[in-house]
Amino acid sequence: MSTNILNHRLALLVLLFFAVPIMATAHKHDKNKQRKFERDLPAVMWRDPGDIAALNLFDGAGGSQDAPDPNGTFTFLEEDRVGTSPKFDVEDANGVKWRVKLGEEVQAETAATRLLWAAGYFVDEDYYLPEIKVERLPRLHRGEQYVVGSEIVRNVRLERKPKVEKLGKWSWFKNPFIGTREFNGLRVMMALLNNWDLKNINNSIDVVGGERRYLVSDVGATFGRTGDPFTRSKSDLKGYEESRFVAKERRVDVDFTMHSRPFILGAIDLPNYDKRVLMEEVPRRVPLADAKWLGQLLGQLSERQIRDCFRAAGYSPEQIDGYTREVQKRIAALNSL
Repeated sequence: MSTNILNHRLALLVLLFFAVPIMATAHKHDKNKQRKFERDLPAVMWRDPGDIAALNLFDGAGGSQDAPDPNGTFTFLEEDRVGTSPKFDVEDANGVKWRVKLGEEVQAETAATRLLWAAGYFVDEDYYLPEIKVERLPRLHRGEQYVVGSEIVRNVRLERKPKVEKLGKWSWFKNPFIGTREFNGLRVMMALLNNWDLKNINNSIDVVGGERRYLVSDVGATFGRTGDPFTRSKSDLKGYEESRFVAKERRVDVDFTMHSRPFILGAIDLPNYDKRVLMEEVPRRVPLADAKWLGQLLGQLSERQIRDCFRAAGYSPEQIDGYTREVQKRIAALNSL
């Protein structure tokens, strides 16, 4: 090999040695600049839902146009082993990616997103299907009991995975909306749904359409009983019906019922105990005017629309009747404050 070739290769190596860190630094700088730009976008938590009485609560936020094909075939992508519920990602015949959730949260979450959306809050596009066909499905680490044969998966919630930038999580006690009517309304919604899992990790900030949208991105721990680990439940009609909604009404504000702290022995794990105790504060000291504002919004829903929330979630006729009655009862309680 000639001396010129060796010198040329040596020069290239030296150039690469210095260029790679510079390129990496430039990429990091561009990424940080983009993140700063996104953090400066206007923050929103609520938008005017318009004519609430005309909303289609069966199809929800995504409408029928974004709904998955119930007779279509999905292709397995990867399993998500994080969180309480079994989950995995799939792609449909049109190239749309979906997050599949299994277990006791799928029906409650589907119904809950529709009520939140009807009240003007941002939600994920969730759909329930009694079964789907998934090609290339491996043996799942979690949720294998919902698989029939090699390709059929029963009782699934499909969450459409839009191409949005995730900025991170937000806290119930530190966010740009503290004290606003819209934020207080969301606090009431958590009590109305009996959402006892108010961890920050379940709250998302999404960049969409030139704005930062604050939403509760996981509402699966709903429509059951709030309480400690031994008494709380999800998608439990009897527990939901037996739960108290309004805890204490005062002259200017109101407390709604929320039980989340562990049994006293759970105080051994102090960080978790303190976090759960704090969750109970979320629906307390809500201004009466803001609670009534939410009640007036939800009061525009017809019985048929509320039933559609639970029909879309695949509940039985008896469960649809029961949940509809209880939701109507809670809306009436807000409007009588």
